[in-house]
Amino acid sequence: MKRLFSNIKGDAFGGITAGIVALPLALAFGVSSGLGPSAGLYGAIFISFFAALFGGTATQISGPTAPMTAVSMVVIAGIIATNDGDVTKALPYILSVFLLAGLVQVGLGVLGFGKYIKYIPYPVVSGFMTAIGVIILVTQILPSIGYYPKEDTAYVNQFNAEAEEVILQNYLNEDASKRTLVIDDFKQTIVKAEAITTASIDKEAKTIAKAKSSGVLGTLKVLPRALQNINWLELALALSTIFIVYGFKKITTKIPSALVALVVVSGVAYGFGLGYKPIEEIPSGLPIPNFEIITGFSFSSISPYIFTALTLAMLGAIDSLLTSVVADNMTKTNHNPNKELIGQGIGNSIASIFGGIPGAGATIRTVVNINAGGRTKLSGMIAGVMLLFILLALGPIASKIPAAVLAGILITVGIGVMDYKGLKAIAAMPKDIKIGPIKISSEVLIMFIVLILASVWDLIFAVGIGLVIASLFFMKKIGDLTAQHSDVKPLKEEAWDDEGDFPSDLKEEFFIKHIKGPLFFGSTSDFQQLAKQIPPTAKKVVIRLGRMPYIDQSGLYAMEDVLLDLKRRNIDVLFVDLAKQPRYMMERIDIVPDLIPNQHIFKDFNTCLNWVKSNVKNVV
Repeated sequence: MKRLFSNIKGDAFGGITAGIVALPLALAFGVSSGLGPSAGLYGAIFISFFAALFGGTATQISGPTAPMTAVSMVVIAGIIATNDGDVTKALPYILSVFLLAGLVQVGLGVLGFGKYIKYIPYPVVSGFMTAIGVIILVTQILPSIGYYPKEDTAYVNQFNAEAEEVILQNYLNEDASKRTLVIDDFKQTIVKAEAITTASIDKEAKTIAKAKSSGVLGTLKVLPRALQNINWLELALALSTIFIVYGFKKITTKIPSALVALVVVSGVAYGFGLGYKPIEEIPSGLPIPNFEIITGFSFSSISPYIFTALTLAMLGAIDSLLTSVVADNMTKTNHNPNKELIGQGIGNSIASIFGGIPGAGATIRTVVNINAGGRTKLSGMIAGVMLLFILLALGPIASKIPAAVLAGILITVGIGVMDYKGLKAIAAMPKDIKIGPIKISSEVLIMFIVLILASVWDLIFAVGIGLVIASLFFMKKIGDLTAQHSDVKPLKEEAWDDEGDFPSDLKEEFFIKHIKGPLFFGSTSDFQQLAKQIPPTAKKVVIRLGRMPYIDQSGLYAMEDVLLDLKRRNIDVLFVDLAKQPRYMMERIDIVPDLIPNQHIFKDFNTCLNWVKSNVKNVV
C-alpha cells in the first residue's frame, strides 16, 4: 500500500493523461466492434482499473486495443447473425464469450503460462498485426464516406427473397423443435408463413445486407456501389480528422493528436449545425451489470465460440506482455508475467459483466503514462477513474460526435498498427525454400499466409495455421543443422579452454558472452538479458558465436536491439567465429557492417586475443 502511494503526483498526471488519450480510441473501438461507443468506454474503464490493480506491470495502461477489437468484431457479428440480427437478444451470449476469455486468462496466469508467450514466432505476429491494420483500414472505408449498406434501400431490396427464405426456415426450425411440424399440424406452419409481413422481411433483409457487406471481402464487394453514393460531408469530416491526427503531431506530441481531432472536428460539425450522422447514444449514469450472462448462461449456446474465447485470451496475453516488455525497458523494471495475465483476466471478466468489449495492455497509452510521470499501479487505476468521470459528466456531449470522425481516427489506427519493420525486411530475407519454380523466404511465406488468411478468412485459424507452419519449418531447419553438428553438446555458462590466456588486467574492462545453440524465437528473451549481465566496469563485449549455427528473424531483431542498446552505452562489441548463415542474415539488414564493422569480426578467439593485445593499452 505504501508503494502504491509513493508517486501520487506523477501517477495522477500519468493516469489523467493516459485516460484522455484513451477516450477517442475507446469510443472508436466500441463503434467498430458493433456494440456501440459505450461498450468501448465501459471496456476501457474497467479493464484499465482492475488490470492495473491486480496486474504485474506497475505502469501498464490497459483497455480495448486494435487486435482485440478486430477479433471481437468476428465474435459479435457471428453471434448477432445467429440471433436474427437482434443485438439485444445476442448480447448475453456475446458477453458470455468475453467473460470466458477473461476467465481463461486468469487460468493461464494461475497455471504459470505467462513465460511461454515468448514462443510465438515473429513472422506470425508480424502477419497478424499487419492483417489487423488491413481489416481496420478497409472496414472503415464505408463509414468514412458515409455509406451504410442497411440504409441503402435499393441494395437492401436485393435480399428480400433471401430474407423470406430465412424467416420461413426459422419458422420450420422452431416448429420442428417443438415437434409440431407433422402432417396433421402443418397448417399451423402455413398460417405463420402467410402472416410474414413486409416489415419483417425488410428487417431481415437489412440484417443480411449488413452481414454481406461486413469484413474485408464484404466491404470490397460493396465498395463500387458505395463510391457511387458518397456522402461528401461525412468524407470531409473523416479526411479532416485524419489530417489533424497526422498534422498536429508535427506541432507537438505533448497533446494527443487524436483527441485534438475529435474535439475540433466534432466541435465544428456540431457548432455549425452540419447534418452529419452521430454515433450511437451513450447511456448516462453509472454502468449497470448485465447479470443475464450469468443467470441465463448456457454452455451449449457459446460452445461454438470456445476456441474463439481461447484465441481472445491468448491474443490479449500476447498483446499485454509485449507492452509489459516496453514498459520494463522504459522504467528499468521487471514485470511479473503470470500476475499480469491474472490482472488482465480479472479486468476483462469484470468489463464483460458491465457490457464492455475486451482489451489488453495498450502500448501507446502505457508510453504516454510513463512519459507523464506514472510509475505505480495507481496511474492505471486513475486512468480508469478519469474515463468514468468523462462518461458521467460528458456522456450526452460525447453522443454528438460524428461517426465519420471515429472512422477517421480508426483509419489512422489501422495504418499505425501494421508491422512496417517486418514488411521492410521482406526483400532482405534469404530465400531458403523452393515452391515449384519459385524460391522464397520461409519466414516471409509464413507472414504472408497469416496476413492473407487473417484478412479475408479468419483471424483465429490464420494464427493457428501460421504457428503450425512456423513450427514445421523450424523443426526441419534445426534437424538439418543438428545433422551437420551432431557433436555439439549442452555446455554450462563458463569460461572456455582457450580463454585462459586472456589478460587478467582487462577482465573487468572486457565482458565475454557465449551463445550456444541457435538464436530463434524461443530463445530471444534470454539473449535480451545480455545487457543486464554486463558489469558497470565493462567497456567492450566479446560475443562468441562459434556454437550458434542458425539465427531466425526473431533472433535477428533481438540481436539488433541488444547491439543498439550497447552502442548507446558506448560499449564496443567484438564478434568471434560468426557462422555463415547468421553472418548472411546480419548483412541483409546491415547489422554487419553498420553496427559491427568487419574489423571487429574474428575467425577465432586467438585472433581476437591478438587484436586486443595490439590495440588496447595497458595490456600486461
